[in-house]
Amino acid sequence: MGQAMGFVKFIGFAVAGFVMCVTSEILRADVVVVVATSSPVKALARNQVADIFLGKTSRFPDGGQAVPIDQNEDSPIRDEFYSKFTGKSAPQLKAHWSKIIFTGRGQPPLALSGSAEIKKRIAANPDSIGYIEARDVDGSVRALPPSPQ
Repeated sequence: MGQAMGFVKFIGFAVAGFVMCVTSEILRADVVVVVATSSPVKALARNQVADIFLGKTSRFPDGGQAVPIDQNEDSPIRDEFYSKFTGKSAPQLKAHWSKIIFTGRGQPPLALSGSAEIKKRIAANPDSIGYIEARDVDGSVRALPPSPQ
């Protein structure tokens, strides 16, 4: 009887672990990079997106001005974006910008709250680039195709 209970507990923990993994994957936002529909930018590599949002460049590859629009710091979409495109966590990102600001080399991107505000700002400015959940993409912005880099 004792062995049977141990086996049942083991199966229970295994199932619970599996459910937690699946649930966490479902809850992760499908973040996409967006530009204005009138933007000449058709695609960007991940490292190009990272360079724009980390302040390493202020230009798109074609030479046009790139104005990044960020989500607010408390946004889970922001955390997902920076993890996916830059490999940085929220504390690493904060440290990055603290260093850039302290040395006078730049300022972080303008941060807006939510996809609706970001879409509105991007639609009005063809030089801007932002990120939102894929399900929020509509005719006001264009999602850039994912890049292998």
